[in-house]
Amino acid sequence: MAMNLRLRDDQTEALKQRAEEEGTSMHAILLKAVDDYLARTAHQAIVRKTSKEQVAKWAELLERLK
Repeated sequence: MAMNLRLRDDQTEALKQRAEEEGTSMHAILLKAVDDYLARTAHQAIVRKTSKEQVAKWAELLERLK
C-alpha cells in the first residue's frame, strides 16, 4: 500500500543526513522506525493486558494486604 508522508523541512534534512551517514535510504530508515514502533507498542499492550488480568486474579489478596 502506498502512502504519502509529509515531514517538516528539519525532519527531512535530519533524515537525509542520517541516511547518508548510515549508507542507507530514507525509506529504509522509516520502515525500520515503523517496525520498531509496532514491536514496542505490541509488547506494551501485552504487558498492560497481563497486568490487568493479574490484578483481577489477585484482587482479594491485594486488598487484604493494604
